[in-house]
Amino acid sequence: MDLPESPSELADRLDGVDYLADDGLATAAFLALRMGRPLFVEGEAGVGKTSLAQALADVLAAPLIRLQCYEGLDAAQALYDWDFPRQLLHLRAAEAAGVTDADQLEHELYDRRFLVARPLLQALEASTSERPAVLLVDEVDRADDEFEAFLLEMLSDFTVSIPEIGTIRALRPPVVVVTSNRTRDVHDALKRRCLYHWLDHPDFEREVAVIRRRIPDAGERLATDVAKAAQSLRRMDLVKPPGLAESIDWTAALAMLGARELDRDLAARTLGAAVKYREDQDRVLAAVAADGGLG
Repeated sequence: MDLPESPSELADRLDGVDYLADDGLATAAFLALRMGRPLFVEGEAGVGKTSLAQALADVLAAPLIRLQCYEGLDAAQALYDWDFPRQLLHLRAAEAAGVTDADQLEHELYDRRFLVARPLLQALEASTSERPAVLLVDEVDRADDEFEAFLLEMLSDFTVSIPEIGTIRALRPPVVVVTSNRTRDVHDALKRRCLYHWLDHPDFEREVAVIRRRIPDAGERLATDVAKAAQSLRRMDLVKPPGLAESIDWTAALAMLGARELDRDLAARTLGAAVKYREDQDRVLAAVAADGGLG
C-alpha cells in the first residue's frame, strides 16, 4: 500500500477525493496511518467526522466498514453471530440423510459458512497484508461503557477468539477511525489507545471552498451567502446549530430552486435544510424579520 510521505501529501490526496482537510486534521490522520494507531475524532455533529473515514478509504482504495454505535450495542452485534436458521435447515437436512453422529453434526453446524461476520470481524478479515480495510466506529459515545471496554480490548491486538472455530487475527491491522459527538464523556482508556483530534466547524473561507466543491452547480455568491449565514447561525443560541453537512444540504436545496443568492424570503422557505428544531427555526425567523438577513 502506498502510504503518504507527509501530512501535506495526505491533504493533497484527500483533496483529490473532495475532502478538504486543514493542517491539523491532515497531520493527525497522517500520524494515525504511519503509527498504526486508531484516530479518535471528536466534534459537533455535521463537521465531517464520518466523511473523513470515507475519504481515507477512497485515498487508500480500501473497503470502508462502518459500525454504527447505539445504546445497547453488544459484542455479538458488533463482532459475529451464528446463522441459526441456516444451521437448523442444515440439521434437518442431515437428519433426513440419515446422519446421526452427534459429534459430526456439531462440527458441521459450527462451520465457518454459518458464521455471520459483523463489522468488527469484517474489518479484520478484509484487511490483507497489502491493503488494510478502513473501520469506522461511528458515534461511540452512544454505546454503553461495557462496549467501550470490549472495543478497547479489540483495538489492542486486532484478534477475535471464536470458541467453535479458533482465533482470527488480522493480517494487517485495519485503519480505525472512531468518532464521537461528545453526547457523553468517553473513558480515558479508550482515548489513550488512540490519537486524538477535535474537529471544529470550518472557518468561513474553508466552508465556502467545501460547499463549492460539493455543490458545483452553486455559484460563488450563493456559496458565500450560505457560508456567511451558517457562521451567523452558529453564533446564535440554538439547540442544534447547523454543521457543515447542513450548509451543503442548504446550498443544494437553494441550487435546486435556481437561486443565485440567499435572500430573506429564500432563507425562510428553505430553513428546514439547515435548522432542524422548531424552537431554533422560530428564533432564526425572528432574527431574519428583525434585521432582514443572516450575517
